[in-house]
Amino acid sequence: MQLHDVWFVLIAVLWIGYFFLEGFDFGIGILSKPLARDTAERRVLINTIGPVWDGNEVWLLTAGGATFAAFPDWYATLFSGFYIPLLVILVCLIVRGVAFEYRAKRDGARWQRNWEEAIFWTSLLPAFLWGVAFANIVRGVDIDARKNFVGSFWDLLNPYALLGGLVTLTLFTFHGALFAALKTVGEIRDRARTAALGVGLATAALALAFLTWTQVDSGNGRSLAASIVAVVALLGALAANQLRREGWAFVLSGVTVVAAVAMLFLSLFPNVMPSSLNDAWSLTVSNAASAPYTLKLMTIVAAVFTPLVLLYQGWTYWVFRKRIGVQHIPGSHQPAAVTEG
Repeated sequence: MQLHDVWFVLIAVLWIGYFFLEGFDFGIGILSKPLARDTAERRVLINTIGPVWDGNEVWLLTAGGATFAAFPDWYATLFSGFYIPLLVILVCLIVRGVAFEYRAKRDGARWQRNWEEAIFWTSLLPAFLWGVAFANIVRGVDIDARKNFVGSFWDLLNPYALLGGLVTLTLFTFHGALFAALKTVGEIRDRARTAALGVGLATAALALAFLTWTQVDSGNGRSLAASIVAVVALLGALAANQLRREGWAFVLSGVTVVAAVAMLFLSLFPNVMPSSLNDAWSLTVSNAASAPYTLKLMTIVAAVFTPLVLLYQGWTYWVFRKRIGVQHIPGSHQPAAVTEG
């Protein structure tokens, strides 16, 4: 295995980590509107991710930076061709972070309600658009001989990509519902389990259709194995949820996310961005990679700092591992800052 292959795997791991962590993060934001019945319950849901949501986004920054450094042609074609959806995602992430912090700055009901609406929509849109983007990467887009994207924004809104968006939207919402059930007590915990059942069944139907479509179009033996793991884990998460085993349900939904994203990268390799115009014009791990010296230097840096980041983030989750409920919210009629545990 050459260094450009290693970095393809490492970038895949970074995206898997991002979607595993930000997946339930988005799910909580989406559920903060339909699941919570009052301000206190919305505070409970938001506080379940309060200590960790910004740390989860480090994985996105690292994945983007690693792509830029290891595969500059991939980065350039991806970010120019997918400019509009990626810009929408970026704006949503910015507004979402501001909404978490600013919601607690004033007591007015309208002020709080507006920021809560922002949290909902800026969680829902990225959850959908990430699926659209990655489905298009796997399917292939219009790339010419000079490695330039020559399609249009509307080309990205094809049936396969829209199905991919629905899968990530429902899967992240399911993942978030199980996280809410794992991290809360009282009535909101029961409602989270009920929501997880309904969303999980919809996810299973959509995911089965998407995984089958992907396997038929561009799959291989490795991607088939990952697809089977994703489906089995999803069914296991539904069963564990019904048995009120929230820990196992959340772990299995996480396995579903990991296996599903791994399936996309396994279907993609050795391409990083296939061309729908001519296979010879596709970007691959070899023709889109940086120089060997650059990859070698990046590997050394990653070997040193990655364990430190993992240890710190694991410690954060351990510190804030306890369940919370409305009874833990002091002065529940007042908004709480998202940084409260």
